[in-house]
This record gives sequence, C-alpha cells and structure tokens, in this order.
Amino acid sequence: MTRHQHEDAHSGQLPIALETRRTMLTAHDPQRAISVDLRAAEAEGSENDMDLRAYWRILVKRRWTVLGAWLIVLVSVLVGTLLTTPIYRSSATLQIERDTIKVVDVGAMTPLEGAGDRDFYQTQYELLKSRTLAERVVAKMDLVASGELQRIKPRTLWSRLTGFFSGSARDTPVASTSGALARPASADALRTSVVNLFREGLTIEPVRNSRLVRINYDSPDRQFSQRAANAVAEIFIASNLERRFDSSSYAKGYLEERLQEFKLKLEESERNLVLFAQKEQIVSVGEQSSTLSEQTLASLNTALGKAREDRIRAESLWRQAQASTGMVLYGEAGTSSMIESLKESRGKLLAEYQDKLRMYKPDYPLMLQMKGQIGEIDRQIVDEIGNIKSSIRAQYLGAQEQERLLNEQMVSVTNEALDLQNRSIQYNIYKREVDTNRQLYDGLLQRYKEVGVAGGVSTNNISVVDRAMPGGKYKPSLKGNLLIGALLGLLLGMILAVSFEYLDDTFKAPEDLERQLGVPVLGVIPMLKKQSPHQAWQDQRSAFSEAYRSVRTALQFSTAAGAPKSLLVTSATPSEGKSTTALTLARNFAQMGTRVLLIDADLRNPTLHKTLGIDNSKGLSNLLAGAVRANDVIMTTGDRGLMVMTSGPLPPNPAELLAGSKMLSLLTVAGVKFDKIIIDGPPVLGLADAPILANVARATLLVVEAGETRVSIARNAIKRLQAAHAFVVGGILTKFESRNSGYGYGYGDYNYYSYQRKAVPKLGRS
Repeated sequence: MTRHQHEDAHSGQLPIALETRRTMLTAHDPQRAISVDLRAAEAEGSENDMDLRAYWRILVKRRWTVLGAWLIVLVSVLVGTLLTTPIYRSSATLQIERDTIKVVDVGAMTPLEGAGDRDFYQTQYELLKSRTLAERVVAKMDLVASGELQRIKPRTLWSRLTGFFSGSARDTPVASTSGALARPASADALRTSVVNLFREGLTIEPVRNSRLVRINYDSPDRQFSQRAANAVAEIFIASNLERRFDSSSYAKGYLEERLQEFKLKLEESERNLVLFAQKEQIVSVGEQSSTLSEQTLASLNTALGKAREDRIRAESLWRQAQASTGMVLYGEAGTSSMIESLKESRGKLLAEYQDKLRMYKPDYPLMLQMKGQIGEIDRQIVDEIGNIKSSIRAQYLGAQEQERLLNEQMVSVTNEALDLQNRSIQYNIYKREVDTNRQLYDGLLQRYKEVGVAGGVSTNNISVVDRAMPGGKYKPSLKGNLLIGALLGLLLGMILAVSFEYLDDTFKAPEDLERQLGVPVLGVIPMLKKQSPHQAWQDQRSAFSEAYRSVRTALQFSTAAGAPKSLLVTSATPSEGKSTTALTLARNFAQMGTRVLLIDADLRNPTLHKTLGIDNSKGLSNLLAGAVRANDVIMTTGDRGLMVMTSGPLPPNPAELLAGSKMLSLLTVAGVKFDKIIIDGPPVLGLADAPILANVARATLLVVEAGETRVSIARNAIKRLQAAHAFVVGGILTKFESRNSGYGYGYGDYNYYSYQRKAVPKLGRS
C-alpha cells in the first residue's frame, strides 16, 4: 500500500479514534481532553504540508541505499562508455542569405520573405535533412556499391559485450559467395537502407543569432565524416542552383502565355470605351475630373463657398454698424485716416480748452471760439462715420448679389452633371476594365523583361564558409557521461530510498504515534547496543536513564491528579520492550520515595523474575486461583520502595483467572498500601489478557518498537483497548535510533551533562 492510499484509508479511522479518546479523557481530565483536541488539529494541519526535513531524514536513514544505487549506475555508465565505439564528428559551415546579389529585380520568380520571417531558414534546414538530398549524396559517394557505410557502422553496446565475453574482438561482416557483403533482397531495399543509415549520422546545427549553419556528420571513421560533410554541402549548393534555374525557365514560359492573353483583352476593352464615348458625347479631360461638367461644377462649388464667406462677413459687419453708435463704430472700423486726424485735433483743442478754464470763464469770447471749434470737429467725425456705414452697406449688398448669381449658376451646372453621370455609368465600367487590363499587361511585360535579362544569371545565396576537416572524437565523453551517471544514480537512489520508506509501514518517528494512532507521545527510548538495560539504568547520566525519567515526568502530568494510581504497560506484539519499560518506570517512581508495586501479569511468557533473579514458584497465578494471600507473593527487591509480584506458575487458562473479581480486588487492596501499581501485561493482539487488564487498570501505556511495529497492527491494538473501555494515557517509542532514522538532536540526545552522544547498549527484548 502506498503512502497516499495508507493515509486515505486512515483518514476515516483517525477522527473516530480521536473522538473516542477525547470522550474517555473528558471523564478523567477535562483539560487533558482539550490538549488532545489541539494535537489532533495540529496533526491534521501538518499532514497537508510537505515537510522537506522529513525527506532529508529519509535520505540520511537510507543513505546506504542511495550510495549503492549511485555506485551501480556510475559503474554501469563507466563500463558502457568504455565499451561504446568512439564516434568522430566533422563539420562544414555554410552561409545562407535570404537574398542574393540582385543584378535585376526578379522578385516574382521566387517567394518573397519578410524581414523577420524565420520560415525561410527553417525550410533550408529541413532541405538539408531531406531524404532527396541524402539520396543524391549517397549516389555521388557511391556508398551503395562500395558498402563502405555498412563496414564502418558503429557496433552496439550489446554486440560489444557479447563479443567481449565470447572472445571475438570485432564483428565480421557476413560475406556472400562472391565475397561481397550480404545484400538485401532487392536493389531498392538496399538503397533505402543505405540512405537511412547515412541520415542517422547527419545533424544540422544552426548557429544562433547568425545566418550560418553547421553540417555535422558523425561516424567511427574520421575520413568518412569529412567526406560526407563536404559532400552534403556541395550537393545542397548544386540543388539550390538547379531549383533557381528551373523556376526561371518556368516563369518565362508562363509569362509569355499570359502576356498574349492580356494583350487581346486590353485591345478589346479600349475599343469598347472609345465607341461608347463617341456615342454618348462624353469628353474626358483628365484622370481626376473625367468630364467638363464635373470640372466646371467643382470650380463653381469653390467660388460659391468663397462668396458665401464674404457675404456672411459683410452681413455681420453691416448689422454691427446699424446697432452701434458713431464712436463705437469708429472703434470697430478704425480705417479712416481723416477720423484719426480729427480725433487728434479734437483732443488738442479739448486739452487747451481745459487749460484756459483756469484763467477764463466759459462765456469768454476766446473760450466760446474754442468750444465752437470742438463742436465743428465732432460734426465732421459724425459725417465721416456715416460715410463708413454707407460703404459697409454697399459691400454687403454686393456680396449678397454675387452669392445669388453663383447659386443660380450652380443649380444649372449640377443638373448638367447629374444628367452626364446617368449617361456615364457604362462608360465608367468600360474605363475601369481598360485600366485594370492595362495594369496587368504592364506588370507582366515588366516581369517578362526582367526574367529574360536574369535568365542567364546564376548567382547563389548559399556559400561555403568552412570546409569540413578530419574531426576529433565527439562521443562518448567519459567525463560528461560520468557526471550524468552520477546525477542519475543519485536521483535513482533518492527515489528508491523514498519508495522503500513509504513501503515501510512501521513507526519511524515519534510524530507517527500521534498522527497514526491519535495518542500522545510520552517519551522516546534510545536503542541500546552494548549495555544491558540494567547497566544502562544504573548510569544515571545515560540517554537511556534520561529517557525513562522523561517518561516518568510525562506520566505525572498526564492527568489532573498526577500519575495514574495503577498503570498497565503493554504492547501490540511481543518483544517491543514493555517488560523493560515496566521495570524501569517502577524503579524511577521508587527513586522519588513512593511505594511502588510491580506486578508481572504476563501469565504466558513472564520475564520479570528472570531479570530480577528472584523465585517464581508462586505469584499472581496462585493469588488469582485462591491458593495464597497477597502478602505471601509480594517480594522485596534491591531497590528501596519497590515491591514485586511475579507471575507464578503458568496457568492453563490465564484469561479466566484475570477476568475474575480477584484481580480487581488485588488492585483495590494494593492501592491502599502502595502509591503506584505498575502492571507488566501481555501483548494486546491475539490474546484476551491485555484488554481485561486494561479495563481494571486506571490507565494504559502502549509501548511501540521503532522500525518494527506495523501501523495496522498498532491500530488494531488501540481498537481492542478502546473496545475494553481502557484509558490509553499515551505511548512511548522504544529502540529508537536517531542517527539511522535521520533525526538530529531533537530525539537522540537526552544526556544533559555531555554534548557528545554516547554509544548505549541495545534495549533487550522482553
């Protein structure tokens, strides 16, 4: 099952498990239920985000897979490169111009190309790669008869490998009875195969931002590569010249036929035009005005517009003169020099009169004389203004009469022009036909002359810039292939590592417990490699001891009342470290000064008596059977405050003994004497013992082995515990290797006293 399928299958189960757990926690601790909801929301949000660090941890964990794939690919590429036949490349460079040197303008002979049109060059590249050109080159080099191309054909990697292991150094061509190479059944098939083989070695490489193109030919023979590249360039130039000559000849013959046809059409259309003009009395005086009436009408229209402007201007001036006073009119007209002179004289007299008023009275004869002179000047000004008004009126009447006469003439000429237009409809049709035929005839005649002049011109737009030389080794490139192989090997290794990781349906990190099971992580126990669990626990500064002290602390804060009174330690399958966990937790709680009772409730495969080295002749099984009392089977240990009850003889029916009322009575009575009761229970799956014990215990701690316990198995264990109404307080991840799992300091270093991670012994199996 893939990771996405796995997550989809779990998406519907996880919310149910979290809801059930939240309901159970609410009854024990409301605040604990809120924290579970928060963790569930955080886990749901984190699933939607791609954690790049998770991929890095996968690569670190499976680094040997990545390295192995990298080495395999690298060695394969190295062997393949060394066994591949070396290929040599020769290149000839051509310059392709869109337009040749134009001796004459013969644009109609070839298609016109736009300034930014790349179709022309793309066409040339395709012509260089065409089958027709390859056939001509093969024929010129006589490759079909000589069989040279088949002899130098590069050997495949498979043929070289088979030849290497069989001891043959080279592939020998199969010979016929005549000594020549074996040929296909027909000449056409042979020619086709040779042409296809020749085209395999040909590549066309346009030079960027230029009009140059490289003709590359790859072959195991240096000399053949050179000859082939030069032959392609020469044949391409020759074929281009042939196409130009053929197009010129065809264009000349075609133009001759069309010229004769349009000459007859032009003569007939001109004859029809002249006959119709004579019949209708239509005289054409130019290209712009086809008749005299139209020309006269245009002139009258221009004159009428000018007369109308003059009349409007004169009318406006006359109306202004009628409505204004004399002085205002003078200010507007202001064209009479006499008025200017009179105004100047009046101003001088008026100034002199005002000056003399200071010495003489107004009725003084001199003053009366000056006043009379001023009045005479005013009368002369008024007369002059009247003359101006009369002149303006005369101009207005003249402009009005001129406009009327032009209007009458315009009407007359318009009627004549309209009558002529009615008679000129067919004339215009004949005239347009004549113009069209004349243009076509003149254009064809001009092209025909150009083609005739350019018929013998053989300029070519393609030239050889560099001829091909014996080429150097082109491929395989050992350095380049090794680089590509290294990258591909690294990529393959990463893909394999991620694939193996996703196919590995086990718990690899502490986050998996919360994400897959919906239970909080109370601790992570490191893998022991050299020491026993007892030795590691005695070293109080070891990572093993620190990890279990962390679990003890987490249990103390797991409920509002502290650590559960009775705690069942179980696992989904055997050998996950539950017995070691139960014993170590009991010792840690005893170190705090509390009274702890450790009960070995695994009545099928008990291990505590072996670990502690105590007698197991009687124990829990005897107590549940009613043969002894509790005080008879509780024994002391070397740890202060820690008492232990072993399993006793293995009964034939452990589930019936545990399901009885005596187990509940034992926990009730022991709860009065002891502060903590830790039960080392059997595995959950396959047995009915663990669900029974989980139902009577206050809380259950699930032990999960990192890298071994499958997710589906742990889920089934959680379901069984939930069905028994067990309070799963959390889970711990045992035998966790932070280095091999790709995790850094976060899970590996519990040792606060040392910055160097110590090699600790592997956790023993229970």
